[in-house]
Amino acid sequence: MSKIKILYLCTGNSCRSQMAEGFTNALRGDLFVAQSAGVAPGRVDPLAVAVMAESGVDISGQRSKDVEQFIGQSWDWVVTLCDNARESCPFFPGPARRVHRGFDDPPFLAQSAKNEDEALAIYRRVRDEIKAMVLGLPGSLQD
Repeated sequence: MSKIKILYLCTGNSCRSQMAEGFTNALRGDLFVAQSAGVAPGRVDPLAVAVMAESGVDISGQRSKDVEQFIGQSWDWVVTLCDNARESCPFFPGPARRVHRGFDDPPFLAQSAKNEDEALAIYRRVRDEIKAMVLGLPGSLQD
């Protein structure tokens, strides 16, 4: 039986989509295989790497990727994790089901944090929300 293929999309492919990719492959890799990409990729956020490591998942080897490299590939699910990606998401031909599961943007929210502990708390909250979505797969993607 082949694994269900999920593509997670965010704007920069730096934080939320990287977390979702890491959790899916680490915790649900028996049934799913995940990639992540961005509509305007940047670099993987070091604080995302840090909070994922706290949860036992190493995403330090992941890199930001452009969504364009995945167009034309076969996906079962294309999951947007931010509003900008949902609005900018290209069409994926084939059987892919497109779903939006929005999460807060940790780098944006952390800009107003008073210190690193407050910033990390934001990243941890979003990390835990994404982990819950991943643990609920495939039901958490159903409308």
